[in-house]
Amino acid sequence: MAKKLALNIALVAVVSIVLLWGNTLYRQHVQFDKGEKAYAAGDFVGAVAGYDAAIHMYTPGSSLVERAAQKLWEIAEVCERSGDVPRALVAYRSLRSAFYGVAGLYSPGTDWIAKCDARIAGLVQRQQGQR
Repeated sequence: MAKKLALNIALVAVVSIVLLWGNTLYRQHVQFDKGEKAYAAGDFVGAVAGYDAAIHMYTPGSSLVERAAQKLWEIAEVCERSGDVPRALVAYRSLRSAFYGVAGLYSPGTDWIAKCDARIAGLVQRQQGQR
């Protein structure tokens, strides 16, 4: 009897985890698609929000996290090259904070965080020098 109960509890736990993972992965795809559509339309705020949210829907093994991070980095670099420092800072900070937001027992994106910290420091210094 106790064995059957333990098996049922384990089965319910596994099914729950699979459903949670699947739901999160689905929402990650939805947010990434929103970012893609906004980026294609030239909507800076929508693109940053979509890619940021896709990273926040972190699921182990999903390639979308890396793709969303790359897109945010690309947006930030485009803004930086065009001289739009405030928007570049928004994109770099969004990328950095997205990875801070998903940190737990494991901290993904530490390389992205380090890259963003370096760019943010340089841009802030540049911005202060212009004042």
